[in-house]
Amino acid sequence: MKNIYDITIIGGGAAGLSAALEAYDPSLKTLIIEREQIFGGILNQCIHNGFGLHVFKEELTGPEYAQKLIDQVIDKKIDYILDTTVVDIKKDKDFIITVTNVVHGEYEIKSKAVILTSGCYERSRGQISIPGDRPKGVMTAGSAQRYLNMDGYLVGKDVFILGSGDIGLIMARRMTLEGANVLGVAELMPFSNGLTRNVVQCLNDFDIPLYLSHTVIDVIGKESLEEIVIQEVDKDFNFIDGTQKHFKVDTLLLSVGLIPDVKLFDSLSIDIDFLTKSAYVNQALETSVNGLFVCGNALHVHDLVDDVTIESQKAGRSAKNYILNANHKDSLKKRINYDSLIRYIVPQSIDFNQLDQDVDLAFRTTKKIAKAVYVVEQNNKIIKEVKAKFIVPAEMQKIKLKISDFISKDEIFITVKEVD
Repeated sequence: MKNIYDITIIGGGAAGLSAALEAYDPSLKTLIIEREQIFGGILNQCIHNGFGLHVFKEELTGPEYAQKLIDQVIDKKIDYILDTTVVDIKKDKDFIITVTNVVHGEYEIKSKAVILTSGCYERSRGQISIPGDRPKGVMTAGSAQRYLNMDGYLVGKDVFILGSGDIGLIMARRMTLEGANVLGVAELMPFSNGLTRNVVQCLNDFDIPLYLSHTVIDVIGKESLEEIVIQEVDKDFNFIDGTQKHFKVDTLLLSVGLIPDVKLFDSLSIDIDFLTKSAYVNQALETSVNGLFVCGNALHVHDLVDDVTIESQKAGRSAKNYILNANHKDSLKKRINYDSLIRYIVPQSIDFNQLDQDVDLAFRTTKKIAKAVYVVEQNNKIIKEVKAKFIVPAEMQKIKLKISDFISKDEIFITVKEVD
């Protein structure tokens, strides 16, 4: 087989490019596979600024951030193929990756290690079961962003947005700046699911109402969207009588959550976390399949692209170490346990036989908390405490554990303690 690589990265967005750069070694053969005709992924349609402050120490737009990574990949002469779709992955001794494109048709690539950086996709109307008619004018916020920022097409004039995810908030501002009338944003939860800064900069600054604890109960229109109806819910998500609100609109944008795009896992026997909808990984971001790593939004949905890069750099280092250190130790995985105030945590386990670098924990809380202390215990002893404040479920929380913090090779438990 001619197409033989040490490390193959599936996905050429921020995660894939960052992982490839960190995995680079002159003695190794690395390949990036990207299904689009250009690198960059979702960054290409994010023309607003605010990217790069942590990684590049400057404020960039999405395309500018992507270009900095692309330039480094080109400079290092890392192999890549564009406009190519991965249709299957199998694992024997090595990975067999089946790909297809219009030039070569279907063929196989062999790789010793794989990093999956395929990103995520938006929940659609069908996935959240919005009732009512099925007119044109209902679409995801990300689709509207692509139409406007890449194709120059404004999808509507009178707009309502369901869901307060970051893309929806950003599109509320973007549509307003392009002359559309954004009548409001409805959010089922009693808090926004977007970053606080986006609520302020995209809604408050433009006097766009945010209807918390509301959802769409009816979509009206024969061929084109004419009207939507929203209604308030109580703490148990039961509808409150008499709270219906009607809006005459031609467009309903959906910003109701993102799901990691990990359909390629279907061919592999892999442990899945039902909370993240992606792989169960250790601190090296390695899955239960040896040599298969996952990072970025394919692992769990991030708030900032800078965090995607930092996490993906770790995956790149881990994959490189996997190849260069051929004598792999037996696994000694211990679960990371947590209390009810944490919704999910990544990684989900620590492999103490691979503990050669700091452990970076990322998690989200289940509710808003004014002040808290994150307490990490092992063998009923506190090994780490981290103070935090202004905590909201929409913003990722982090704990860094050094190798010296651990006092044994036993499980750890993380508690969120609210303080006055």
